[in-house]
Amino acid sequence: MTDAHHEEVLARIAGGLAYTESEAAFPAPRRRTEQIFDYNRTPPGETERRRSLLTGIFGSVGGRTVLLPPFHAAFGSNVHIGDDFFGNVNLTFVDDVDIRIGDDVMIAPSVTLTTTGHPVHPSRRADFGRFSEPVVIEDKVWIGSNAVVLPGVRIGYGSVIGAGSVVSRSIPPMTVAFGTPCRVVRPITDEDLAERTAGH
Repeated sequence: MTDAHHEEVLARIAGGLAYTESEAAFPAPRRRTEQIFDYNRTPPGETERRRSLLTGIFGSVGGRTVLLPPFHAAFGSNVHIGDDFFGNVNLTFVDDVDIRIGDDVMIAPSVTLTTTGHPVHPSRRADFGRFSEPVVIEDKVWIGSNAVVLPGVRIGYGSVIGAGSVVSRSIPPMTVAFGTPCRVVRPITDEDLAERTAGH
């Protein structure tokens, strides 16, 4: 394929339009499969090696990052993580395009963040036809166990996503949201400062 064709495919991907596996084969060298394999088998005590591997896997990664293995990623290089991130076991990044995670984000076990879906009509899924839209997780978000965040979703500052939720639409800042599909159930207020404190 020519550079012009590559640019056309990249433009289609950026626009959230359908593309196929064959059309999108040229970015394959940006996959960090071997480094992810190594990270998932690095002993817990080898913190410097884990850090070195993470900085080579992700597009960018902040300070004081904790990511418990195993984790999985389509590329790894399209993931951008801020400071003070905690990711529990079995976190999956389907990062055909960017996944951007802010500072002070906590993600519970077995969460999937996916930028990619597939057309409904089966004829559009030939050659693994798909579409991709970026996912954004803003600062201080907490995502509960087994949640799935779908393409194009932005989760606003400070929000909490309940366990088992399927997040198909963006969630505003400072809200609690859960369910399938995920819906806002209430705002986060100063009353939440007293939750689970001594004497409560």
